[in-house]
Amino acid sequence: MFARKCWMLGLSASMLALGFTACNSLPGHPTSAAYPLRPSAVTDYSQLYSENCAGCHGLDGKFGPAFALNNPVYLSIVDDKTLTNIIARGVDGTAMPPFAESAGGSLTHEQIAIIANGIRTRWSNGNIAEGAPPYAANGAGDPVSGANVFETFCATCHGADGKGGAMRGSIVDGSFLALTSDQDLRAIVIAGRPDLGHPDWKDYVPARPMTAQQVSDVVAWLASKRPSMPRGASYAQRN
Repeated sequence: MFARKCWMLGLSASMLALGFTACNSLPGHPTSAAYPLRPSAVTDYSQLYSENCAGCHGLDGKFGPAFALNNPVYLSIVDDKTLTNIIARGVDGTAMPPFAESAGGSLTHEQIAIIANGIRTRWSNGNIAEGAPPYAANGAGDPVSGANVFETFCATCHGADGKGGAMRGSIVDGSFLALTSDQDLRAIVIAGRPDLGHPDWKDYVPARPMTAQQVSDVVAWLASKRPSMPRGASYAQRN
């Protein structure tokens, strides 16, 4: 009797397993490939970029509210470590958040590396920034000298006081400067915004590229135009 019960239980288990197998093979039943990946398992660059970066930097790395990432001059002056750190840690005092899990974001180290490598692979154009000022400043700029630099290289488009001219808008708008770090300003001055018609460091004045010190000085002048912050608050002065 005991053997018969065991045989019946075994038969029932086998029929149940066959039933599950049959259900899984029914027309319309999703395959394992149809189930979405866990967010941490996504390794496709296009998906990672579109879901995490495109909203600010543009679907094709341009025409977004944030810095254009498809700028080959920018990618020539920023190294891999810096680019990876910006993605991972964000930029304090700006709208750029940290994306690394270790910093409160949602991306793994491997996913951040995929994004950084993908940006460089798709939009870099070799070392086309030969002779460009370095990405990071070697020292503090002089805002007084920066006013003269602005007049020479920038006023034609942005107006004598930086508040806008016939060709471009204000570059001293408080809302803009409050959300832009000194390093972002430096990157824009050096690499430009080709998607918006903004020249790079060598094309402001024909045959007269800006020097590293001139870049630092004009950034210091722009930074001096930021509105005052409440006590205890601070603007980002780094990457």
